[in-house]
Amino acid sequence: MRTFLEKINRFMDLPLRSTPRALLLFAFLLLLPAYFTPLYKMTMFAPQYPDGLRLDIWSYKLDGGNGGQDVKEVNVLNHYIGMRDIDTNAFGEFKWLPFAIGAMGLLFLRTAVLGKMAHLVDVSVMYVYFGLFSLWSFAHKMYVSGHELDPKAAVKVAPFMPPMFGYKQLANFEVHSYPGPGSYSLVLVAVVLVAALYFARRQGASPNGS
Repeated sequence: MRTFLEKINRFMDLPLRSTPRALLLFAFLLLLPAYFTPLYKMTMFAPQYPDGLRLDIWSYKLDGGNGGQDVKEVNVLNHYIGMRDIDTNAFGEFKWLPFAIGAMGLLFLRTAVLGKMAHLVDVSVMYVYFGLFSLWSFAHKMYVSGHELDPKAAVKVAPFMPPMFGYKQLANFEVHSYPGPGSYSLVLVAVVLVAALYFARRQGASPNGS
């Protein structure tokens, strides 16, 4: 057992070589689209809205199509079924998500400049946790929004959850929800981190570090 732990400690203490460091810098750059492009897009079609109502969820704000008018129109509809208004202030995620993404970027840079194998493992685990928690937080928000309806609402509807991915029929609305460019970029970050771990492990196991 002691020998095994010593091997693990020696492995974790290995310095990162050029390829994992370069991949960490690339991962840092891939975080930037999360600030400049939507993370999520939702479109709702109905007979009275043949062109659809569009909502774009960014890391720090909620925006809508038609110059933001679609958000107001959706909130009018939500009022009739007793659903809370959706706006930027309704999402606590907008307050911490940009800072969490920025913190991950700083950790990527720190690991690339000063890091060892242990730092790469740590930041990779933290990123997985960040991704899973963010996804859970978003799903929880959507679930609560569709289930905590005002019983005094003018129109009674059964509790529901808007789709996270794909299509779902809700009353007379066809709802389409898909990740935006920012989310695809964040997924690609995870792929790059896996590649960095692979090359770091392979180079660490190589006698000449190549």
